[in-house]
Amino acid sequence: MTIEMDSLSWLYGKPVCRGRSKVRPEDFIVKEQLGFDFAGSGEHFMVKIRKTGENTKYVVNELAKACGVKSRDVSWAGLKDRHAVTEQWLSVHLPGKPDPDLTQFVAEHPGVEVIATDRHDKKLRPGDLAGNAFELRLSELDQPADVVSRLKQIEQHGVPNYFGAQRFGHDGNNVIKARAWGNDEFRVRDKSKRSFYLSAARSWLFNLVLSQRIAAGKAATLMAGDCVQDKETDSWTLVEQVTPALQAQVEQGSVLITAPMMGDNALPTQGEVADFEMQIIEQEPLLLKLIRDNRMRHERRALMLRPGDMHWSQEADQLVVQFSLPAGCFATAVLREMIDEPEQKDGRYANFDQ
Repeated sequence: MTIEMDSLSWLYGKPVCRGRSKVRPEDFIVKEQLGFDFAGSGEHFMVKIRKTGENTKYVVNELAKACGVKSRDVSWAGLKDRHAVTEQWLSVHLPGKPDPDLTQFVAEHPGVEVIATDRHDKKLRPGDLAGNAFELRLSELDQPADVVSRLKQIEQHGVPNYFGAQRFGHDGNNVIKARAWGNDEFRVRDKSKRSFYLSAARSWLFNLVLSQRIAAGKAATLMAGDCVQDKETDSWTLVEQVTPALQAQVEQGSVLITAPMMGDNALPTQGEVADFEMQIIEQEPLLLKLIRDNRMRHERRALMLRPGDMHWSQEADQLVVQFSLPAGCFATAVLREMIDEPEQKDGRYANFDQ
């Protein structure tokens, strides 16, 4: 079974407009939104950086050297793309030490700016963010009117909440390795590789269920036995009976239909939904075996994603599109519904971070 993103269903049909994104780093701007304030004091030195053409882990290592600490003493809430202009916070563990002078660090790294500093009583951990704000410049569009029409649909109804291609590694290698691991072809002792492969396995199964739900015309239509999530409280509810009122809440976006992030425990869905999900998941027996062998806990993820604060402006054959996404969601899920973009061998146009 392939793991190409083009094998997955589109909500509005495959885009007819061809175009490009991320021709330059400035064409893709990401601004991290933590969603909380710092304490103003504490043993963690907080540094807000703006970087261009650099990946997060490289900057982390260089910042650690500048602060006289080891790389493990610098942490982040989210990794950000190299081929972009991105703003994010990093935390440096400096108990009992003054704020370091970063003048030399900035001078030696022209692709990195320090735009703010602060202090906090806790370090940043992966996932410690509310979301990200994006600004994308789409260029060389041969049918910009079609993109605008799609943007209006996306603003009103959202997009499929797919995991992006970067979750699966170059040419889907993380899923390929996960299948081989599930087939007992090798053992994985490295913790980071274990995490990559397990995450890819669960994410691909989710994408398959979502794709088939779209193909069946049920991505935004409740089914008896669905597990839905309240957007405000994050609480789950099993749908025993579909009512017009509940379906209206789904259409308004206040109630979210979910699909499985598989674990070793039973699906919380029931009836036709549980049967529908398992028929798809069982098409990947090696990934399912791997997940169960590693005793992963079942979770749920919303089928649909509604970008917030969405705006766009047109400049001849170009469009500038702005929107925000919650943590864990992918800009590529929005982009793939807008334009048909040729895949680049260097990965520049496929390698978006969340």
